[in-house]
Amino acid sequence: MVFFLCRSRCQKRVGYLTWDEYFMATAFLSAQRSKDPRTQVGACIVSEDNKIVGIGYNGMPIGCSDDVMPWGRDSHDVLETKQLYVCHAELNAVLNKNAADVKNCRIYVALFPCNECAKVVIQSGIREVIYYSDKYAAKDEFKASRRLLNIAGIKLRQFQPERKQIVIDFGSIEPRQDVANQITGMTISQTPSVN
Repeated sequence: MVFFLCRSRCQKRVGYLTWDEYFMATAFLSAQRSKDPRTQVGACIVSEDNKIVGIGYNGMPIGCSDDVMPWGRDSHDVLETKQLYVCHAELNAVLNKNAADVKNCRIYVALFPCNECAKVVIQSGIREVIYYSDKYAAKDEFKASRRLLNIAGIKLRQFQPERKQIVIDFGSIEPRQDVANQITGMTISQTPSVN
């Protein structure tokens, strides 16, 4: 029985996340922190040696209450829309970096960066943008973004997921009951009795 447990538990697990899946999932997970009722975007900056050095999501600037700032997208008064106030995920990821700089890093984002975020990416020294969706490609600010990034020599790559979803199961850390019983049974039977 010991051989069986070791044999099944001592081999490398298959089906684990690729680096791209891991970092894009991190961007998607950070997007869940956004208070934006319509669009939640996350970004994850990664160093050349696959270390996360920055994470961000779209939200209001620090010190500006989410409860008093406008979250609408359409209004006759532009001052009552979110566009003039929200910090995008890419900007927050760069500003919240935990490294001296992000030169030669890559950034994973849910949406292709707008022109303002493209400027931040270029100025910060990021060398590659991996994006999930380019659904706004026909809009001028995204055409300008692509133009800026191309002229600056930033590598652009659309993320092609190998799986449809990644599930986070908080219960997975608990041992399976059948394995726990086998291990407990082995421990008890192999423990010498003390008289």
